[in-house]
Order: sequence, then structure tokens, then C-alpha cells
Amino acid sequence: MLMRQPKPIQQGDTIYMVAPSFGVTIDPYMTRYEESIKRFKKAGYRVEEGPNVHLDEGIAASASPQARAKEINDAFASDASLILSVGGGEVMVEMLPYVDFAAIKKQEPKWFMGFSDNTNLTLPLVLLTDTMSIYGPCTPSFYQKKWRLSEEDSFKLLKGERVLQGYPKYSITKSNKDHPLWAYRLTQEKVITPVGYKAPIEGRLLGGCLDCILGLVGTPYGDIAGFRKRHPEGIIWFLEACDLNPLGIRRGLFQLKQAGWFEGAKGFLLGRHLCRDQEIFEVNKYNAVTDILGDLGLPILMDIDLGHIPPSMPIKVGAMAEVAYENGNIIFKYKE
Repeated sequence: MLMRQPKPIQQGDTIYMVAPSFGVTIDPYMTRYEESIKRFKKAGYRVEEGPNVHLDEGIAASASPQARAKEINDAFASDASLILSVGGGEVMVEMLPYVDFAAIKKQEPKWFMGFSDNTNLTLPLVLLTDTMSIYGPCTPSFYQKKWRLSEEDSFKLLKGERVLQGYPKYSITKSNKDHPLWAYRLTQEKVITPVGYKAPIEGRLLGGCLDCILGLVGTPYGDIAGFRKRHPEGIIWFLEACDLNPLGIRRGLFQLKQAGWFEGAKGFLLGRHLCRDQEIFEVNKYNAVTDILGDLGLPILMDIDLGHIPPSMPIKVGAMAEVAYENGNIIFKYKE
């Protein structure tokens, strides 16, 4: 069965801003959001804002689950080409019962892009409607005068680019809230850790933030078995963690494995977790993965350019791709 891939975006198209998790209400996000809107308009795109974008009226969210879902439903029913989340957060999952996935599946496909908590839509869109999405930057990330790395690559994907590769370095410095337009600096040398990798991996890309994926297990919004029946090509899982420590990652992978989520997997891509330097009871970011996934005999690439430590590569969720590890770097070659 073919996946539904939205059309490439072009100048003059509308970008619809939504707040399915946090709204934009404080700095540095507010200032960065405003600058990002200027950049979109200067690049030739139209901008439309949903009603929840600047709200802080829900419980750890912009608005109630029902209001946030209505904003999403209205955005997919609009003539926008890209629906862009304005932020991550904590409880996006609570809006899913009110999202009209049946209607979305019947409509002309649109791109949805978001990061972190937005896994709660980037993944269910693929599993339930066979519509590709992009696990990539939220609106405030586009504030710099010249887009670079993950921001530039996001629009390359949206425009139809099929080959992207990782970045030479990464950043562990934190933004200064007194200077909201401060740009992160690439200071750390990247070292990808391959385990059992022998040749490029080919399959459909599924994944996102592990913290959020675990909340989908056993719900109607995590129908991985149904997806596998429609798309038996095999899955390349990409995963990164935000709040989980090494033990949490270990438990999470065990849960997904026991729940059957890794049946038919072709390989695993692990990002730079925020807990990168932690070790608890001799469990670290490496053996948390290999102890659980090692007996599957599948290739694993760890410490790729993915996660809450920037820069993070945008990934087209649901797309067939070949992922290669060459000369210490990762290369995504999309087949569609």
C-alpha cells in the first residue's frame, strides 16, 4: 500500500501555525517566534495562526484537549501546505481522542512538522492515516537571519530533497534567556557509535521521542500492527529521549520490544539523549540499548544527529529510505 505524501511546498504557500502542546507565551520563545514569522514571510510564504498559538489556558498546554484538537482539525481542513507546531510540551497526547483522523485520511494530504511532544501527532498520522509527516523543528527554531543545518534541511525535505547527511559537530551550550536571539555554537565533535552495522539499512522510518511513544503503546493511536500489515517493507526505528534517564530508556525499549513494536524491524537509529553522561547502576546510554536490542541481531547506530541536543536532523516519518553510515557520518537517502 502506498503512503500518502503531501506535495512539495513552494513560495506563496500557506504555513498554518498550531499549538497542540505548549503555546508561545514567554521568552525566549516569543521573540524567536516573531522573528521566525518574519523569516517565513521574507522567504515568500503566507502565514496563518491558529487560535491557540499564544494561549496558556490548558493544564500544561495552550488550551483544553478539545480546543487543541479542533485547531488541528481545522488546520488539516484548510488550504495550507504546511501545518507547523509552535512548540513541544508535556500533554499533547490528551488531545488525540478528539482529532478527526478519519477526516484527515480523506483529505488532500498536508505536511505536519513538529518536535518532541509533537511525536504524538507525527507518528499517529503515519500509523492511522498513512500520511507522511516530518519530525523536525518547531516554529521558534527558524529565528536566525540565515537558516542553517536542521532548519535549512527541514525545508529541503519539504521541497522534495531526497538526500540529507548529518552535521560535523554539535552543541552542549545553553541559550541565554537575556538574549533570546542567541545562536547555539557547534563546539563538540560528533562520534557515531555503530553496533552490528555492515551495510546500508533500508526500510520505512518510524519513531520520534521515546518518552512520548511509550504513551501511545496499547492505545488506538499506536496501531503498529495494523501499519505493518499495510506496509510489510520493514521499519527503521529512530529514537531519542528527553526526560528519560538510562534506566528509563532501558525500560522503555523493553516495553516496546515486549509489546511487539520491533517485529519486522530492519535497524535502529538512536539520537543524542539529554541523559548522555548519566550512569545509574552501571547502566548508561549504550548498554541501555544493546542489552535490550542486541539479541535481535539488527544494526544499530547510536549518537546520530537527532534529539534535544542540537542540531537535530529532520526526518520524514513513514517514508522509505536507505540509511548509510559512511566516513563517520549518517546519510539518509529517501526513496519517495
